[in-house]
Amino acid sequence: MSINLIFKIAAVGILVSVISQVLKHSGREEQAFLTSLAGLILVLLWIIPYIYELFENVRKLFSI
Repeated sequence: MSINLIFKIAAVGILVSVISQVLKHSGREEQAFLTSLAGLILVLLWIIPYIYELFENVRKLFSI
C-alpha cells in the first residue's frame, strides 16, 4: 500500500466533511447524507483490492 492512497483517503474525508457541514447548515440533510455515502463508497472501491490481497495472503499462509 502506498502513502498516496492514505493521502487520497484523508483528502476525501476532509472534503466530504466540509461539504456535508455546509449542506447541513443550509438545510439539505438528504444531500449531506448522500455526499457522505458517496465518499464512503469511493474509499471502499479504492481499498477493496488491498483487502482481497490480504485475504489471499492469509489463505496462502494457512494453505486453505
